[in-house]
Amino acid sequence: MKRRTFVQRIGSILAVLGITEAEWLAMGNSYYQALAQPTPRKLALLIGINQYRKSSSLSGCLTDVELQQELLIHRFGFQASDILTLTEEQASREFIEAAIGDHLVKQAKPGDVVVFHFSGYGTQLSGESETLQNAIVTTNENQEPPDSQIANYLLEDTLLVLLRSLPTNHVTAVLDTSYSLPSATQPSGLRLRARQESATTQLAAAELDFLKQIKTQPELNPVVVLSATSEPQQAAREVMMSGFSAGLFTYALTQQLWQSTPATAIQVSLSHAASSMQQLGSKQQPGLLTKKKNQPGVVTVDNLLPDSRNGAEGAILAIEEDGKTAQVWLGGLPTQVLEYYGANSRFILATGGQLVVRSRTGLTAKALVSKVADTSPLQGQLIQETVRVLPRNIHLILALDTKLERIERVDATSAFAGVGHISTVVATEQPADYLFGKLPQTPSRYGLFTLGGEIIPNTDGGVGEAVKVAAQRLSAKLSTLLAAKLWRLTQNQGSSRLPIKVTLEIVSSISPRVVMQQQTVRTLDTEKATKKPLNNPIIPIGSKIQYRVQNLSDRPIYFMLLGLKNHRSAIAFYPWQIPQEPNPDTQPQLQQVIIAPNETITLPQTPPASGWVVSDTASTWEHQLIFSTAPFNTTVDILEKAKYSAGDQQPIATLINPLEVGQALLQDLHNGSAIKAEMNGTATDSYILDVNNWASFNFSFQIA
Repeated sequence: MKRRTFVQRIGSILAVLGITEAEWLAMGNSYYQALAQPTPRKLALLIGINQYRKSSSLSGCLTDVELQQELLIHRFGFQASDILTLTEEQASREFIEAAIGDHLVKQAKPGDVVVFHFSGYGTQLSGESETLQNAIVTTNENQEPPDSQIANYLLEDTLLVLLRSLPTNHVTAVLDTSYSLPSATQPSGLRLRARQESATTQLAAAELDFLKQIKTQPELNPVVVLSATSEPQQAAREVMMSGFSAGLFTYALTQQLWQSTPATAIQVSLSHAASSMQQLGSKQQPGLLTKKKNQPGVVTVDNLLPDSRNGAEGAILAIEEDGKTAQVWLGGLPTQVLEYYGANSRFILATGGQLVVRSRTGLTAKALVSKVADTSPLQGQLIQETVRVLPRNIHLILALDTKLERIERVDATSAFAGVGHISTVVATEQPADYLFGKLPQTPSRYGLFTLGGEIIPNTDGGVGEAVKVAAQRLSAKLSTLLAAKLWRLTQNQGSSRLPIKVTLEIVSSISPRVVMQQQTVRTLDTEKATKKPLNNPIIPIGSKIQYRVQNLSDRPIYFMLLGLKNHRSAIAFYPWQIPQEPNPDTQPQLQQVIIAPNETITLPQTPPASGWVVSDTASTWEHQLIFSTAPFNTTVDILEKAKYSAGDQQPIATLINPLEVGQALLQDLHNGSAIKAEMNGTATDSYILDVNNWASFNFSFQIA
């Protein structure tokens, strides 16, 4: 390209960005130092695209924008006027680059906080020397004519160079997209945010020239990039809930940030988000990237400067009916909990008021305003969970893969209807927990999959198996998975008022090595909250592990551990009572685990050495640790009903009757909630759980 043509094209692009070439060149140290030091401002540019001109539609990108917007306004103190959103047709490459220039480059000053978010398709294009370049697919996709092979995309490199040109070191980019499709053709119940590009597609020359030009300028500051995936072969996915779809990463991340405090490392929030994503059936792992010089090992949410030091489950969006009713946002509730959040659940306000949920649609709920003891405006106030109401009649929802023949789906619907507590839906059309489909082999076989397309071990049948036979074969497995769904509904690390800290350790002859650590955040001093990022939760095969539990409350607490191994078999911690004088005729007994106030114990405590040895095969483990101020009488009774031989008396062993135990656990937490006496009409068909009386943590890790 001739130099004159190049300069003209770059000049026109800079004009679109709203800056002159001289201004662009001035974005070095002299420009940085010339700016006055203002009060920190918070700017955000949020982009979401569901509808594309050529590609199939996505479903959750506009919800992602809403999730981020409500989080930034109500949790991190952004002004609505400082948040610019580009959605659907507005999100062309030209408009996005212009918005970066006009809304961010022109306005940002040293010390300001800047957030950029993108949700939509990503792809890869062949660049120079046959290298692949990551690109964001914009709404207009291709230059005219519509069948043109010239792609009007925004390169990821261009985006990051522009963001690094900002004169502030508080820039965060959230990218809920991915760039390559997985090679496997497994069934999937989650939409993918990646698109395969034709080998003949070429990027628009204007974009390539613009990137070359801006790369010659110095990068003023780093950008913290939170990405939906950490590996090139992973694909960003969308999750479907009742009433809405959202990016799996955006929902999990924003939910964690509602609970975060300034002392929380973003690595910790990402680790919890990854755990939530895994529970929803995806192996997608988020990534954290920063090129900051002398970057410390921890990035905290101070990068977003949260206004409040207390976590929340949401905020009041509007007040209606002369102050009697509130419209509330529930983006801080765990994903699996939100789906079953029932009427009569309760929240409190910082000013002492109380809200009682009457109905919920998607992420918003209508709530009755009561016990308002303050004249402060209610709109915008954060809300904190106090009572969780869950229905007693909960089903496991099975999605039928769309690749099944129509007659196969009809047979499957009929067959699974005969299995207790199972409902069926069509994959990607309604929310689901697992997927029933065929293995991508010839001849194919029926199997059970996570929504992300991973086959659950030992669920595939034989060649030629009838759908009805497959349903009967899977019934016990489905009962186990339903049990796990029930105990996951107790998760409340963010809202619990019981101050508890739990550490998963590998036992060694020198000193225990910390693998994961979790604590309730609502009742602990935020200055003491851990800033240490969670280690990669991988435990070597054959290791001996233990949990270290600190009861920081002034009350004794009771302990229960339930879990899953490889989505396949249920397990439980059995506190066997050790008799003073062993007698072969004495039946083994289970005893309640009680942790005294301000006491620290390790579990298990079985002599001669604590800890238990994890399996000798690679697997995925998930433990739900539940604590209560009331004993688990019903749960222990159910555990004792099962018949165990003397050799089975291990600290952690197979759970024979998982669904009964899961139901008993919820009943025990319900029994331990004194507030249920005020809600007799609700108690007959619901579990009523008081956050003052229980805490529940989920530990997920790999054995490899």
